[in-house]
Amino acid sequence: MHLDSTQPALLDRESRSFRYYRNAVSRHWDPSDIDLTADREALCEMEPPVFDSLRGALAKFGAGEQAVTTDLAPLAVVLERPEDQAFITTQLYEEAKHTDFFDRYWREVVNEAEAERGEPQTSPQADRWYVPEYIELFDRTEAAMTRLLSEDTPETRAKAYCHYHLVVEGILAQTAYYGLQQAYGPDTYAALPTLPGLTTGLAKIRGDEGRHVGFGMAKLKALVTEGVAPSFLHETVGDLLPLVNAITTDGLRSREGLPGPDSADLTAYAARKHTERMTQIVDGDHEIPDVETLTALD
Repeated sequence: MHLDSTQPALLDRESRSFRYYRNAVSRHWDPSDIDLTADREALCEMEPPVFDSLRGALAKFGAGEQAVTTDLAPLAVVLERPEDQAFITTQLYEEAKHTDFFDRYWREVVNEAEAERGEPQTSPQADRWYVPEYIELFDRTEAAMTRLLSEDTPETRAKAYCHYHLVVEGILAQTAYYGLQQAYGPDTYAALPTLPGLTTGLAKIRGDEGRHVGFGMAKLKALVTEGVAPSFLHETVGDLLPLVNAITTDGLRSREGLPGPDSADLTAYAARKHTERMTQIVDGDHEIPDVETLTALD
């Protein structure tokens, strides 16, 4: 243990990481508090193609949250500052809560609706819900995170943040959550039911994820300032985009002929958000948004 007697206190309470940590504490929520009653009733009456498409999306969300809960652990090992470690503990906790929410939704809403509809009960881990590119994306993310334990350099950290915070959370998850909220929120499409339990949970998750993405953006901006080439970030993300596109295309294919946001809507949303984030990271004239902006839903 190394103690520095020149430091006035353990934590830098003005640091971005500490502010993010405090924001996470103040915005605490419990997955078990969300009322899922209306969702069960809606899924029982849902048209078969819509029901199947929704199950596919929920399975991918649940598996993704479970994967990142474990994949994030190496970052907690290599970060030195106690403020960073404090924030990462909240992120690990929140990813576990997201896994909890999707697991509960499948058990208490999907499986019970299947029973009411006279259909066999399904598992969110069944192969039918996943394309090979989905598995590859998370395998490559796990490899990038694990590499930190054997080769902790500015480039390996940048690659880990690009995989996890920019692509998995910033592009794939945030866009998909946005799409589901647009489809099943209070101003839903006339042909789709409102799912208040799901959209309430997604709003809580998106708020958490916005803070997570902001943390990764701030770390990447610091790495660029210290000498990591912006082209390295663009190349890393660009290498993963074909996998993301294949996953997204598969999800949209399962929704062909169904009401809800179309591919143009979601592609435009993802491109706008990613372009904004990359500009804020690599352009010295731009700042990372404050935590309240990052956790707002837009």
